[in-house]
Amino acid sequence: MTLVHEPDVDAAKVATPKLERAAERAKSRRGFLLALPAYSYLILFFAIPLVIVFIYSFATRNRFGSTELSGWNLDSYRKLGEPLVRDILYRSLWMALLTTLICLVVAYPFAYYMATRPPVVRNLMLVFVMIPFWSNFLVRNFAWRVLLGNDGLFTNITEAIGLGENELLFTASAVMIGLVYGFLPFMILPLYAAIERIDRSLIEAGRDLYASGFQTFRRVLLPLSMPGVIGGSILVFVPSLGAYVTPEILGGAKTTLLGSFIVTQFLTARNWPLGASASFVLMAVMLVATLVYFRTGGRNL
Repeated sequence: MTLVHEPDVDAAKVATPKLERAAERAKSRRGFLLALPAYSYLILFFAIPLVIVFIYSFATRNRFGSTELSGWNLDSYRKLGEPLVRDILYRSLWMALLTTLICLVVAYPFAYYMATRPPVVRNLMLVFVMIPFWSNFLVRNFAWRVLLGNDGLFTNITEAIGLGENELLFTASAVMIGLVYGFLPFMILPLYAAIERIDRSLIEAGRDLYASGFQTFRRVLLPLSMPGVIGGSILVFVPSLGAYVTPEILGGAKTTLLGSFIVTQFLTARNWPLGASASFVLMAVMLVATLVYFRTGGRNL
């Protein structure tokens, strides 16, 4: 009996690794086939257009204003250093940073309050946060245009209290209000997700050790909620840096941001190389911000 079974055991030992490798290859092929539609979509609608825009950023313009894919150069990237374009870049960066800071200051106490409420109240507040997403972003910006206009609510209030007519429309303040309103939920939700998972006993332990409220916040609550702070900041900073709808509707000529500048170069000025190069600078900044998000806080959310 031993002589009969020993070859079978040896054959099983030899065949098992081969079968495992074959099973792994089959599993890999099935996974690739399942992901093939997503890969095809990304290549067709993201990678290929991105390559085309990248090529156009090195193109030239002839004397008639048309773009020629010949004589490739870096002139469009050099033009980004001109005073006008540089001011738009700095203004866009400043507005995005300020929007992120305001959203963080407003959203953090709200998210903390929401995370510490009973489940019924918490769910109700989550619904209130999500309500703005039920309407179109364009419609919401036009609503702010009505509120901030000559006959809007803000002007009527200032006139009623004796401050005279104060129109905010077509100013940097109006753009800031629109950006904060539009992107505030993107700050609240990551903060809520991070704070809601914090063990309340850690905060109580800090208070038991005679730490003040600010010390408990600085040494316990803020470090533990830092993934939400980083995630929310990136989710607000990235879209506000390239915002187009809000500056176009609520801003004026003096509040032109990078998104509006890029659209103007493509559709009005017909300077496709300059628009493409500005687009790539914008994408580079967004890519760096996204990498910071994934390396620091994204995995913990």
